[in-house]
Amino acid sequence: MAADCPRVLIAGDRSSSGKTTIVAGLLSALRGKGFSVQPFKVAMDYIDPSYHSWITGRSCRNLDGYLMKEEAVREIYAHAAEKADMAVIEGVRGLYEGYDGDLGSTAQIAKLLRAPVIFVVDAACR
Repeated sequence: MAADCPRVLIAGDRSSSGKTTIVAGLLSALRGKGFSVQPFKVAMDYIDPSYHSWITGRSCRNLDGYLMKEEAVREIYAHAAEKADMAVIEGVRGLYEGYDGDLGSTAQIAKLLRAPVIFVVDAACR
C-alpha cells in the first residue's frame, strides 16, 4: 500500500448527509493549495467520482469491499495514490451500512486502508 500517502475518509451517518459537498470543498481547497490529490469513492458510483475527477484533474477510483477482494482494494488504492500528495476517500451511505456486518461498508474500507475518518452529520432540525 502507498503507506506514505496521507489519507482521510469522509463518512456520514446516512445518505444525503453532505459527504459529497464536503469532499468537493476539501478537494478544491487542497488542489488550490497546489497539492496533487487522489480521489476515491467507496462502492460503484459514477456520479460523485465524476465531480471528484473534474475538481482534481485525476481519475477517481472506486473501492468496493463487497464486489472486490480486499487485496484488490489495497492494490487499486496503492497504484492510484502512488504519486499523490494526499488521498481523499468519500464514503457511501452511513458509516456502518453494509451487506453483512462491515462487508461493503465505508467502515470496512476505512479499516482496510487504515484511514482516519471525518464524520459528517446533517444537524439541521427538521
